[in-house]
Amino acid sequence: MLIRKAELEDTMGIAKVHVDSWRTTYKGIVPDAFLENLSYEQREQIWKGAVKANHVYIAEDGDGQVIGFSTGGTERTGKYELYTGELYAIYVLKEHQGKGIGRLLVQSVVDDLKNMKLNSMLIWAIEENPACRFYEAIGGKKIDSMEIEIAGKKLKEIAYGWDANSEYFRT
Repeated sequence: MLIRKAELEDTMGIAKVHVDSWRTTYKGIVPDAFLENLSYEQREQIWKGAVKANHVYIAEDGDGQVIGFSTGGTERTGKYELYTGELYAIYVLKEHQGKGIGRLLVQSVVDDLKNMKLNSMLIWAIEENPACRFYEAIGGKKIDSMEIEIAGKKLKEIAYGWDANSEYFRT
C-alpha cells in the first residue's frame, strides 16, 4: 500500500472510491435514489478540478488501484477561530477500512496544513456516518453541528475539531 499525492490520471480512481464509499456508507441514511444517481463520470469531472486546485492524496493497493483518498486546506467558512484548517474529505473503500489507511491519509493532510502554517483543523460528517467513531478515535472533539438536506431528507452534520494542542498539531 502506498500513500502519494494524486495526479490527474488518478481522478477516475478517486471518483470510484467517492461514489462507492457513499453508496456503502450512506445506504439507509441518504435516500436510495440519490445514491443510485451518483455517477463516476460526474465525480471524475469534480475531482479533475480538485486535483488541480488542492492537495489530494490517494492510497493505492499493491496493484496500483486507488482504495482511498483525502484532501484538505484552509477552513472554508471562516466561522471557527480555533480551527484554521479543514479536512475536506476522506474516503476509504469499505473492504480496506480498519487497516490504518485512514490515519495515514489524515496525516498527509495534516502535514500540508502545517506547511501552510495552519495549526488546527475540523471536518464535517453526517452524524449517522460510521466514520464518526474513527474521528473520535483519532482525537476529534465535537465542536458544532448543523442541519443539512440531501435529496429532501434532513440530516444532522457534526463538526469534529483538532486544536493546536491535539497530537496532530503539537510540535
